[in-house]
Amino acid sequence: MASPGRGPAGRPPALLAVTGAAVGVAFTAPLLYLAWRTATGEEDLAALYTSPATLEPLRSSLVLATATALSAAVVGTGLAWLTTRTDLPLRRLWATLAALPLVFPSFVGALALTAALAPGGLLEGPLGLVGAEPRRPEGFWGAWLVLTLFTTPYVLLPVSARLAALPASLEESARLLGRRPAAVFRTVVLPQIRGAVAAGALLVFLYALSDFGVVVILRYDTLTRAIYTNRLLDRDRSVALGLLLAVLAVAVVAAERAAARRRVVEEGTRTRAGLQVPLGRWRWPALAAVAGWVVVALGGPLASLSLWAWRGLTGRGSVLARDRDGLADLAEPALNTAGIGVVTAVVAVAVLLPLAYLSVRYRARTGVLANGLVASGFALPGVVVALAVVFWTSQLPASWGLYQSYVMLVFAYVVHLGAQSLRATQVAVAAVPRRLDESARMLGAGRARRFATVDLPLMAPGLAAGGGLVLLSTMKELPITLLTAPIGFRTLTTRIWADVEAAFLAEAALGSIVLVALSGVLTWVLVVRRADRLA
Repeated sequence: MASPGRGPAGRPPALLAVTGAAVGVAFTAPLLYLAWRTATGEEDLAALYTSPATLEPLRSSLVLATATALSAAVVGTGLAWLTTRTDLPLRRLWATLAALPLVFPSFVGALALTAALAPGGLLEGPLGLVGAEPRRPEGFWGAWLVLTLFTTPYVLLPVSARLAALPASLEESARLLGRRPAAVFRTVVLPQIRGAVAAGALLVFLYALSDFGVVVILRYDTLTRAIYTNRLLDRDRSVALGLLLAVLAVAVVAAERAAARRRVVEEGTRTRAGLQVPLGRWRWPALAAVAGWVVVALGGPLASLSLWAWRGLTGRGSVLARDRDGLADLAEPALNTAGIGVVTAVVAVAVLLPLAYLSVRYRARTGVLANGLVASGFALPGVVVALAVVFWTSQLPASWGLYQSYVMLVFAYVVHLGAQSLRATQVAVAAVPRRLDESARMLGAGRARRFATVDLPLMAPGLAAGGGLVLLSTMKELPITLLTAPIGFRTLTTRIWADVEAAFLAEAALGSIVLVALSGVLTWVLVVRRADRLA
């Protein structure tokens, strides 16, 4: 029987094939919207796509996305290995803290770091002690730094899940043959986790390709910035550029999937306790490196936000100083944020799991095609996905009650963020040994029972990682919430954005701190704690 990554395992069940095809069709909503608007628009596509005004932002987008994906892959893999497979002190604590930068909305993180490096900011005093002046982190280097800090968990989470499921016998055999720990990691561990690394790096690439908050605030000219700038004054041009971005995303995903087919993944069951590598004399330098990363990626933005909130609470003209109900007013948005995030994560995993089976276990062409469609939704800016969903639901009968409903909101979230769940889920499906499924079938267990008792327990850490990514991204999603949420439905991100637009920095900082705290609790309960229990 072929192992995952080597070839097809036969024809998929009819119900699975139909379900996978239906999921793929649902994810075509943004592409169909872009194609229709482009076809009915007046824009000359040939002239637009070959003009310097398009090629230069396209080049900038590719450079930024590639650089961010590479740096996040290196740092995320290192953090995952140190916090999963070594004797690093307090490694579970560091694993939790290292994942938390993902909860920052990109525009909040960019604003926090910009304020910290501005004159009068948090770092003005420390930099002055060494004779340096604070500089605004704008342009390519500023955007690359901010995106790397906040997207590294996209690699950290799936790689940690794969390391937890990797059979320790592989490393033990290599160690018995006399290989040193570094050689074992390079020749044994890395080939087995590179699928998870590629999955996370792909998400980082697509995120950097589609993010507009960071590039707008830090003044770096990319395709998403051009789309955002033209969305009102020249919608035909904005839609045409969105279509170019979608085609680019599909091409990147297709290339990654072609490379994934050549990978060989070792099947194995989870051991009770994974192999731990003693760091020896590198234990304390490794601890300093991990702690330093957490301080820069998490402590810096939190400190900057706390400074804003403190100044607001103690300043004479602050709304927070006059109104002591500021925290109480955040209770409803916090509950809405947590509730819609959990619902979206569960729906995304449930909807995309059949697609993962099609594309990984059966190598069905339907699954591969749908995989590219799912990824294109993530590469598109959230505002484009929101406009597409609003357009299509407005064409449906009003009696269905879908326009500006919770169903519409969750659907838009899943279409935009589903790729995060899909790639992590594919890695989890690929790691399930088929021999266990065959043994259960020979003992008379049906498909449903085999899935519930064999596949699901082994896939749970990977599914939790994918669902956790969707959960965190949903909690910080802004344009989709603004355009598709039911009337009166407020989340922490919409509250923060409104405060930022009104220049209420203290209120925005307070809301951001609540968002980080809430996301940290949910990450621990639903992702980290669950993974530890199954490890």
